[in-house]
Amino acid sequence: MHNQKSAKKKEHQNPVIWSWRLFKTLFFLFPILAQAQYAPPVETALKKAGNNRSELEKALEYSNKTGDPLKIKAMQFLIANMDIHSSSDYYWEDSANNRIAYNELDYTDFEQSKIAFESIKKQNLGLKPKPVFYKDIETIKGDYLIQNLENAFKAWRSSAIKTTSFDDFCEYILPYRVSVEPIQDWRPAYTDKFKWINEQISAKGLQATLPYVKDNYDSWFVNNWKEKRTEPLPRLGSLQLLFRKQGPCSDIASMSVFTMRSQGIPAAVNIIPFWATATEGHYTNTFFDENRQMLNCDYGTKDFRQNLAREPAKVIRLTYSKNPETLARIEDISNIPKGFLQQQNYIDVTNDFWETTTVKCPLYPTAAQPKIVYATTFNGLAWRAFWWGKTEKNETVFTKLCKQTVIIPQYYSNGKLTPAGAPVVIGNTTTKVLQPDLTQTSEVLIAEKEKYLKFKLGITYQLLYWDNSWKTLGKQTVTSPVTEMKFEKAPKNALFLFLASDSRGLERPFIIQENGERFWF
Repeated sequence: MHNQKSAKKKEHQNPVIWSWRLFKTLFFLFPILAQAQYAPPVETALKKAGNNRSELEKALEYSNKTGDPLKIKAMQFLIANMDIHSSSDYYWEDSANNRIAYNELDYTDFEQSKIAFESIKKQNLGLKPKPVFYKDIETIKGDYLIQNLENAFKAWRSSAIKTTSFDDFCEYILPYRVSVEPIQDWRPAYTDKFKWINEQISAKGLQATLPYVKDNYDSWFVNNWKEKRTEPLPRLGSLQLLFRKQGPCSDIASMSVFTMRSQGIPAAVNIIPFWATATEGHYTNTFFDENRQMLNCDYGTKDFRQNLAREPAKVIRLTYSKNPETLARIEDISNIPKGFLQQQNYIDVTNDFWETTTVKCPLYPTAAQPKIVYATTFNGLAWRAFWWGKTEKNETVFTKLCKQTVIIPQYYSNGKLTPAGAPVVIGNTTTKVLQPDLTQTSEVLIAEKEKYLKFKLGITYQLLYWDNSWKTLGKQTVTSPVTEMKFEKAPKNALFLFLASDSRGLERPFIIQENGERFWF
């Protein structure tokens, strides 16, 4: 009979076998030991990097070798939060889906690149853009991170502003990106082009310098916010901004961040996803001065402005790091309306720009109530989700909502919003639920108003009120000159909308107050 104990003993005593086993053990154990040096958030990110892990480890190893504890922490900060960041870009394909070699930055200026592209189009019929999506964690290079680290530290330590904390440095100077723009090596170009800013700050301070930055932009950059970019590129890359010398407010805000960060000045983009009392949205900036005070700045307006002109639905500041209080941290993004709410890297700073309040909002009773409900604002003739709350006992609480606005709570499912309650008017001291009372009705007179309403021949107008959808109170077509229209049986306590058949989507909802006056939102 084979003696298993004896065989195992001999095997254990065999130095060749023992050495082989030790080698295998150390071989497989070494990666574990090597990985153990990283903090859990860093290791979690590294595991998502796939084949790109070695590039990230190269950057981490570099920072470790510097012996600078701040550089070590900074690189770990970048990588620990990198898994939520990505680039939206595109390239050109011909009719056979072959990629066409073309890079606008290879040309001397934007006009030359467009001329060259027209020539390429003639040689390649059926040319079309191919959108691409790159995850930073899977594609970024170690050398890029190393250069970014060194350039960011150099800017921070040589800046005219000497009071920036390490935390603010990590969040608002160190990051290599702002939004979803293609990653480009921007720091050297911006550092050189805008070095005069630090000279101005040393002489005047940051706040007094900001209008000069606006003047500089106006001398070479065109705000083309009225034009819609036809290419599938949500944000221009950092170097494309300097190259094209044009872009809408979103690009100007990004460019301002690149500009200030290159000079060691903490900078961030603020997103106004929707105006609460007007159409569309906006982008602004916040910079931190020598007193560590926040300076809000709007370079996207005609004149330099630091304050908002109207009520925002929300003001959201983009960060690089993940915020544990965002909805996307607790809810799958497929269950969240498209927009910033699907992101994890932002903070709500609405109360820095406008007077806000916390709103307790009643919801319709239902047996199976979704756990999340959204605050929606009327914008572009549709209700748009801009904030969220948790449901509990047929009500929810929405935080930091602007006063003198109106919202509707709605659920989101399968790409659609469904009313969860009646409209709520947020006043200066109280809120009012607008549940239309069909038992109490009255006549409503809509009169022309200079600069706001002029009745036009051949156009049909209708008055609507909200009762889980817009319900019409009648339509009237202008066949002869009129200065006013009357509508019967308008319910009390309702939200109204006056709509023209040639609408450009700018109409605003309103309520009729006790004195008969209309209050517009």
